[in-house]
Formats: sequence, C-alpha cells, structure tokens
Amino acid sequence: MVDEAAYRRTLAEANRLPCVFRAALLARQAVCELAEHHSVAEREVLACRSAPAHLNCETLERLFVERATFPLKLYPGVPLTHGTVMRLHCGGLQGLQQVLGALQPDVHRMVAQAQEEHEGSLVQLPWGRIVAQIVAWKPRRRAEKPES
Repeated sequence: MVDEAAYRRTLAEANRLPCVFRAALLARQAVCELAEHHSVAEREVLACRSAPAHLNCETLERLFVERATFPLKLYPGVPLTHGTVMRLHCGGLQGLQQVLGALQPDVHRMVAQAQEEHEGSLVQLPWGRIVAQIVAWKPRRRAEKPES
C-alpha cells in the first residue's frame, strides 16, 4: 500500500510542471511533443518540458472551463469531477483541432497555431464551435462483458 501523502510529496518534487492536459494524453485522445512520461510509484505521470508552453496550456484550460461553465452547468468553487475534466480536455482539444483544421491533435502545435492565427490571443478563437464539441464529447463505451 502506498502512503498517499508521501506519494504526493514525491510527485511534486519529481514533476514540477505537470501536464495540464494529461487526462486527454493518457486517454490517447491527444498528443504533445513537449510531454515527458515518468513513472512514480507505479503510476504514469506526464510533465511539460517548457514553462511558457505550460502557461499557454493553463490559459487554454481556463478558457475551456470559463466558456463551458453555463452549458455544462458548472458551479464556481465546486471541484471538477474526472468526467467533467475529460469532457473539457478531450472535447475542447477536439474542437480546437476542428477549428484549426489540424491533422493531428498535438496540443503544443495547436496552441501555437491558434495564437499565430488569432494575433497571439486565445480569447479570439471561435468559442461557439469549440464549446459545441465540449458539450458533444462522449467517452468511449466500455466493451460488453462476454456471457459465461
């Protein structure tokens, strides 16, 4: 059994810049050229190799939450559930990929392309189309258990 407090301390020391979109990357819904894979206590963790890129991803994530607050019925101050985080990250990145016409959902490249195409500001993105993808995103269905 792992002492969770010790795990969190070790994780904080080993992973100074945790990947913002780790849920989408671990679910294989997106990739990132700056993500580094590590194992801590037999758990897979992702770290970002670039502080400026990490800041850009944090900004994008905050915009996903801000723009999808009303359609997803999110309440201020209430922690996001895992399912909601998955929907925000996977659906948001899928929407961003569609808006940009990107061939591959590479987070770092899409953020850079979005900033380049919208005068350095992620706020100028067509958020209606991105939020529609966030709302429409559904997790993969689990395989049916075979009858014995």
